Amino acid sequence: MNPTDYLIVHTTVDERSKAEFLARTILEACLGACIQIISIHSFYRWEGRLESADEYRLEIKTRTDRYDALQALLLHHHPYDTPEILAIPVVGGSEGYLRWVDGECTDPHH
Repeated sequence: MNPTDYLIVHTTVDERSKAEFLARTILEACLGACIQIISIHSFYRWEGRLESADEYRLEIKTRTDRYDALQALLLHHHPYDTPEILAIPVVGGSEGYLRWVDGECTDPHH
């Protein structure tokens, strides 16, 4: 078990119902083991203007080998034209938790 086999993937949406839809869809596809939904307030520049918005960040715990399928799912279902999808490598983690992530992110087609 190598910690670099795991990622935390972030994305944001503008409504809690959309965040919950994405979380359920990801879990049903076995592309994430745990998804935390966190209420945030974002400031950003978009099309030359300073913007701010209430958003919901999804923190998706997954395996590196499931990232491509997870990204495709997010791009397909995401409500934003240019969604934030950031994959952050895991550099360490408890063996029991990482083993659990392995089990939850097993490709159902194998």
